[in-house]
Amino acid sequence: MSDLRIQDLMATTLHTIDGMATVGEAMAVMKRHGVSSLIVSRRGVDDEVGVVDMVRLATDVVARNRAPDRVHVYEVMTKPVVTVSPRMQARYALRLLAELRLTRTVVANDDREPVGLVTLRDLVLADI
Repeated sequence: MSDLRIQDLMATTLHTIDGMATVGEAMAVMKRHGVSSLIVSRRGVDDEVGVVDMVRLATDVVARNRAPDRVHVYEVMTKPVVTVSPRMQARYALRLLAELRLTRTVVANDDREPVGLVTLRDLVLADI
């Protein structure tokens, strides 16, 4: 694992959504693509990306009996999110996620644009 970099393990197909979309729309996108998280697009160059995932939808919307079509993504997303470089060694990313008790992180290039997503599962199951 010492030679593995995040770019070797990350998923490069990113599914995004606008923060103004409803949670109902986000759930439909997640279902259509079979994913459990979406990257929330930046609103400008000085903004940061966000993430909305199943845990937030379950705890902040569904479990509280809030109507998914009346709640906007920006109300329940995580923002800012921890990002890592595609060049980071996988072992350090694993330590970071474990220390912060995160299950995933956005991979961003030098311009802070999201280029991938890596999960704790990807890192743990990498060729150690």
